[in-house]
Amino acid sequence: MYNNLAAPAAAGIGGSALAFTGAGDALWLGLAAFAMVALGTAIKRIVPARREAGPKG
Repeated sequence: MYNNLAAPAAAGIGGSALAFTGAGDALWLGLAAFAMVALGTAIKRIVPARREAGPKG
């Protein structure tokens, strides 16, 4: 199971084939868009929210 290189090789060849043929452009753009949305939401959760200056109480 761990010594069989067929599955990792097939995954690597399949991914690189999509990258070189241009058929996977939409896939890579979708992946990049998802990564940017995830980054934005992560930053939004980390940065403290501003509070309006108003009466305390």
